Amino acid sequence: MVVRVRRHQHTHMPRHRSGHTTTVTIGAERFCLTANQRDDGSLGEVFIHWGKHGTSAAGLVSSYAIAVSLGLQHHVPLTDLIRPGLGQWFVPNGHTDDPEIPRVRSAVDYIARRLAIDWLPHAERAELGVYTLTERVQRASTWIAASELHLCRGANATTAPAARRSSPRAPHGEWR
Repeated sequence: MVVRVRRHQHTHMPRHRSGHTTTVTIGAERFCLTANQRDDGSLGEVFIHWGKHGTSAAGLVSSYAIAVSLGLQHHVPLTDLIRPGLGQWFVPNGHTDDPEIPRVRSAVDYIARRLAIDWLPHAERAELGVYTLTERVQRASTWIAASELHLCRGANATTAPAARRSSPRAPHGEWR
């Protein structure tokens, strides 16, 4: 019996590529995140620069970028690549100068959130719990409005006990 092993398909990036670089300050540290796209418009590779070349910190974030890029080249979904980085906590952390992501738990947390916001559709980001500041405010406004509506209904229920008694009762053992 002959068993054929299929190797994973590797997608090479085009010679000329387009992308963008985002510069952010986390705490007192400055990072540059470059994301290049494939010909089909999807994310193809990531580069991260932090601090002085040759330092441990620069090597670690560069290794993270290489790991994400290799995963993308082998068609691993971006959500699977960034999920482990979300919520990672270590220094530098805290306030950023990015208005869409004002606070982060670490540089890796920021990178994962920035890639999600820039490259994933809203539904996939929502599944990961990644929202821009504007989306968070909008979600909070919706929640506040729902809470106020619930409170208004509760106030009406306490002021109108007759209305409560006249509502039909659910049969025994069933939930309404």
